[in-house]
Amino acid sequence: MENIKTKLSQGGLLLAAMGIISILLSIFNYNIKLLSWVDLWGNTMGWIIRFLLILVGAALFILFGRNEE
Repeated sequence: MENIKTKLSQGGLLLAAMGIISILLSIFNYNIKLLSWVDLWGNTMGWIIRFLLILVGAALFILFGRNEE
């Protein structure tokens, strides 16, 4: 069970990092190839998806990153 929590925590950190990097790169008109689909529904929806990536990733990292002792 601890292994699953660790993987979820790492996945959450990865999601949040990808969202932050995607926001920074979109300022310069670049995008991560894995997240190129984000802007297919328009600019506003792309920003919403980026922020949701950060929020969901941070929530996973916070919830499953704690050690229960």
